[in-house]
Amino acid sequence: MKITIWHNPRCSKSREAVNTVEESTCETEVVKYLDEQLTKETMTKMMKMLGFKSAREWMRTGEAVYKELDLKNVTDEDTLIEAMIQNPKLIQRPVLIKGNKAIIGRPAETIPAFIKE
Repeated sequence: MKITIWHNPRCSKSREAVNTVEESTCETEVVKYLDEQLTKETMTKMMKMLGFKSAREWMRTGEAVYKELDLKNVTDEDTLIEAMIQNPKLIQRPVLIKGNKAIIGRPAETIPAFIKE
Protein backbone atom coordinates (compact mmCIF):
# COMPACT_ATOMS: atom_id res chain seq x y z
CA MET A 1 0.00 0.00 0.00
CA LYS A 2 1.14 3.53 -0.72
CA ILE A 3 2.19 5.86 2.09
CA THR A 4 2.09 9.59 1.52
CA ILE A 5 4.29 11.80 3.68
CA TRP A 6 3.77 15.51 4.21
CA HIS A 7 7.43 16.41 4.42
CA ASN A 8 9.53 19.40 5.40
CA PRO A 9 13.09 18.72 4.18
CA ARG A 10 14.54 21.05 6.84
CA CYS A 11 13.07 18.95 9.68
CA SER A 12 15.22 16.09 10.94
CA LYS A 13 12.16 14.13 12.16
CA SER A 14 10.56 14.54 8.75
CA ARG A 15 13.71 13.34 6.98
CA GLU A 16 13.86 10.37 9.35
CA ALA A 17 10.24 9.50 8.50
CA VAL A 18 10.93 9.62 4.76
CA ASN A 19 13.97 7.36 5.19
CA THR A 20 12.01 4.87 7.32
CA VAL A 21 9.17 4.62 4.81
CA GLU A 22 11.48 4.44 1.80
CA GLU A 23 13.41 1.60 3.46
CA SER A 24 10.18 -0.38 3.79
CA THR A 25 8.54 -2.14 0.86
CA CYS A 26 5.78 0.47 0.63
CA GLU A 27 5.23 2.71 -2.34
CA THR A 28 6.04 6.24 -1.15
CA GLU A 29 4.78 9.65 -2.20
CA VAL A 30 6.53 12.65 -0.66
CA VAL A 31 4.57 15.91 -0.57
CA LYS A 32 6.53 19.03 0.32
CA TYR A 33 3.54 20.64 2.00
CA LEU A 34 5.33 23.97 2.51
CA ASP A 35 5.38 24.32 -1.29
CA GLU A 36 1.76 23.25 -1.81
CA GLN A 37 -1.33 25.42 -1.56
CA LEU A 38 -3.33 23.61 1.08
CA THR A 39 -7.10 24.00 1.16
CA LYS A 40 -9.60 24.07 3.99
CA GLU A 41 -11.14 20.90 2.58
CA THR A 42 -7.79 19.09 2.64
CA MET A 43 -6.97 20.31 6.12
CA THR A 44 -10.39 19.37 7.53
CA LYS A 45 -10.21 15.90 5.95
CA MET A 46 -6.70 15.39 7.30
CA MET A 47 -7.73 16.47 10.80
CA LYS A 48 -10.44 13.78 10.76
CA MET A 49 -7.96 11.18 9.53
CA LEU A 50 -5.58 12.16 12.33
CA GLY A 51 -8.39 11.94 14.87
CA PHE A 52 -8.02 15.55 16.02
CA LYS A 53 -11.05 17.34 17.44
CA SER A 54 -9.37 20.74 17.21
CA ALA A 55 -6.91 22.25 14.76
CA ARG A 56 -4.84 23.31 17.76
CA GLU A 57 -3.91 19.65 18.35
CA TRP A 58 -2.13 19.76 14.98
CA MET A 59 -0.36 23.07 15.53
CA ARG A 60 3.25 23.76 16.44
CA THR A 61 2.49 26.13 19.29
CA GLY A 62 6.16 26.96 19.82
CA GLU A 63 6.54 28.62 16.42
CA ALA A 64 7.11 32.38 16.40
CA VAL A 65 4.19 32.92 14.02
CA TYR A 66 1.87 31.22 16.54
CA LYS A 67 2.81 33.85 19.07
CA GLU A 68 2.80 36.71 16.52
CA LEU A 69 -0.77 35.86 15.48
CA ASP A 70 -1.79 35.42 19.13
CA LEU A 71 -3.35 32.07 18.24
CA LYS A 72 -3.46 30.91 21.85
CA ASN A 73 -6.45 33.22 22.30
CA VAL A 74 -8.28 32.05 19.15
CA THR A 75 -11.14 29.63 19.68
CA ASP A 76 -12.69 29.64 16.20
CA GLU A 77 -11.67 26.45 14.36
CA ASP A 78 -11.96 28.03 10.89
CA THR A 79 -9.55 30.78 11.95
CA LEU A 80 -7.05 28.22 13.28
CA ILE A 81 -7.28 26.17 10.07
CA GLU A 82 -6.85 29.29 7.95
CA ALA A 83 -3.78 30.26 10.01
CA MET A 84 -2.26 26.85 9.23
CA ILE A 85 -3.06 27.22 5.52
CA GLN A 86 -1.46 30.67 5.40
CA ASN A 87 1.46 29.61 7.64
CA PRO A 88 2.12 25.90 6.98
CA LYS A 89 5.10 25.96 9.36
CA LEU A 90 2.43 25.74 12.06
CA ILE A 91 1.57 22.18 11.00
CA GLN A 92 3.00 19.37 13.11
CA ARG A 93 5.09 17.11 10.93
CA PRO A 94 5.70 14.70 9.42
CA VAL A 95 2.21 13.52 8.52
CA LEU A 96 2.02 9.96 7.22
CA ILE A 97 -1.10 8.88 5.33
CA LYS A 98 -2.09 5.34 4.42
CA GLY A 99 -5.56 4.68 3.05
CA ASN A 100 -7.99 6.54 5.28
CA LYS A 101 -5.65 6.71 8.28
CA ALA A 102 -2.98 9.24 9.17
CA ILE A 103 -0.50 9.82 11.98
CA ILE A 104 2.04 12.40 13.02
CA GLY A 105 5.37 10.56 12.75
CA ARG A 106 6.58 11.63 16.20
CA PRO A 107 8.13 9.89 17.85
CA ALA A 108 9.72 8.08 14.92
CA GLU A 109 9.22 4.75 16.69
CA THR A 110 5.50 4.95 15.79
CA ILE A 111 6.22 4.78 12.06
CA PRO A 112 7.13 1.06 11.63
CA ALA A 113 3.91 -0.05 13.37
CA PHE A 114 1.88 2.32 11.13
CA ILE A 115 3.56 0.90 8.03
CA LYS A 116 2.65 -2.67 9.08
CA GLU A 117 -1.03 -1.90 9.86
